[in-house]
Amino acid sequence: MDTIITRFPPSPTGYLHVGGARTALFNWLYARHTGGRFILRIEDTDAARSTQASVDAIFESLEWLGIDWDEGPYFQTKRYDLYREYIRKLIDAGHAYYCTCTPEEIEAMRERAMASGGKPKYDGTCREKNLPETPNAVVRLKAPLTGATVIEDVVKGHIAFQNAELDDYIIQRSDGSPTYNLAVAVDDITMGVNTILRGDDHVNNTPKQMMIYNALGVPLPRYGHLPMVLGSDKTRLSKRHGAMSVSEFRDMGILPDAMLNYLVRLGWSHGDQEFFTRSELIEKFNLEHIGRSAGVFDQNKLFALNAEHIKASEPEALIAPLTPLLEQRGCPVTDRVKLAKAIVTLQPRSKTLIDMADGALFYFKDIEAYDEKAAEKCFGGSAAETVRVLVAELQTLDAFDEPALEGAFKKVMEATEQGFGKVANPVRVALSGKNVSPGMFEMMGVLGKDETLKRLDQALKYMESR
Repeated sequence: MDTIITRFPPSPTGYLHVGGARTALFNWLYARHTGGRFILRIEDTDAARSTQASVDAIFESLEWLGIDWDEGPYFQTKRYDLYREYIRKLIDAGHAYYCTCTPEEIEAMRERAMASGGKPKYDGTCREKNLPETPNAVVRLKAPLTGATVIEDVVKGHIAFQNAELDDYIIQRSDGSPTYNLAVAVDDITMGVNTILRGDDHVNNTPKQMMIYNALGVPLPRYGHLPMVLGSDKTRLSKRHGAMSVSEFRDMGILPDAMLNYLVRLGWSHGDQEFFTRSELIEKFNLEHIGRSAGVFDQNKLFALNAEHIKASEPEALIAPLTPLLEQRGCPVTDRVKLAKAIVTLQPRSKTLIDMADGALFYFKDIEAYDEKAAEKCFGGSAAETVRVLVAELQTLDAFDEPALEGAFKKVMEATEQGFGKVANPVRVALSGKNVSPGMFEMMGVLGKDETLKRLDQALKYMESR
C-alpha cells in the first residue's frame, strides 16, 4: 500500500477557525494513524487579503494544538514558475488553449445560454482556434464534452457531474497568474498527495481539479468532503455564535487535547465513546466513521469536555499552561511542588485553566480582604473561640497531613460540641478569603502548617476587631 499523504492548505486571510482546525485535525490524524505524511501548504495567492500576521496566527494555533507537519510550509506565491510549467504542458498536449474573448463577449454568451434555458457558461468560442499567446489572453482548460466526472467520495459516496454542464474554466488569468483550481491541483500532484479531506464547500471545485489530473494522466487521489460545522441554531458557524478562532479558545483556558477531542467528535465517532486522549485518537481514527451530517458546535459541551481533560491530566502537565495565567494575575510562581499540590485540589472543580488560575491565587497571595458575605456569615458567634481551640490543637501536630488534620478537627468538634461545618466554615474563610474552596484538609496540606497558622491568627485579629 502506498504511503498515505494528506495536506492542510489554509489561506492566510485571518485566524484559524474551528472548521479549518477540524479539517487540519482529520488530515493529521489519518496521516498519523496510517504512518503517513502530513503536509502544510499556505495558499497565499490572494495578495490583497493574505497577511503575515495571519500566517503567524495559523502556525501558532496548529502548534498549540500539537498538529505538527512533515513537509512545508509551502507557499503558493513561491511556486508560480511550477504552475506556468504545468500550464504549458496542458497547452502543448492540446488540453488547454488561449482565449481572447472579452468580458463583454462572455457576458453575452451567458445571457444567451440563460435565455435558451441553458447553464450560463463559456461557449467554447476559442476552443479550437489554436490561438497563440498574446497580451491579455487567458488560458482555459478543455472540459470533456460528454459523459460524467464522478467522485467516489469517502464521506458522501457517489457524486456525478455531467460534463456537458462543466465549463472550459480559466486556469491562467490575463496577467499570467494561475487560478485557484490549477494551483491546488498542481500542488497536490507534485507533492504526491493521495488523500484529500476538506470541507464540503469544495465539492464543486473537485471536478475541475480532477479534469487537470485526467488531462495530465495522473492517478486521482481519494476525496472526502467533510460536512460543515454549524452553530447551535443549525446555521453556518459564524462570529454571531461566539468564539470562532482556535486562539480564542486557548485564551479561554481550554486544553489543546480537549480541543482536539471536541473537534474530532464534530463529524467522527467511535461507538459511544466521547472522551479520547490524543494517543487514542491516533490509534482509532479512520475514514469509515466520518459522518455525513453537519457537526453542531456547542461551547458548553466543549467546556464540559475540557473539565474532564483537566481532571484526567497529570498535575505536572498543567504547570506549564497554568503558570503564565498566574503571572498575568500578578502571581509569579517559584514553587513548582506547591503548585502541583494546589492543582490536585483544584482539578475536580475547574472547567477551564482560567477557573484554575483564579482558584489558585489564594494559595500564593496573602488574604487582603475577606468576602463580606462569607465573613458576616462565618465569623460571628462563637467562631473566634472555635478557631482559637483549633489553633492550639494544630500547634501540637508534628505531621500536617490529612489523617493528622482530620484527628485535630475531631478533637475540636468534641471540645466545642459542634459539627464539622461549624468548625470548618470560619476556617475556610480564614484560609481562602471566601466560603467556597477546595477540600479543607487538602487545602491546609498545600498551605502548610506555618501559613495555615498565620492565616488563622490573621482571621482571629479580624474577628476581634469587628
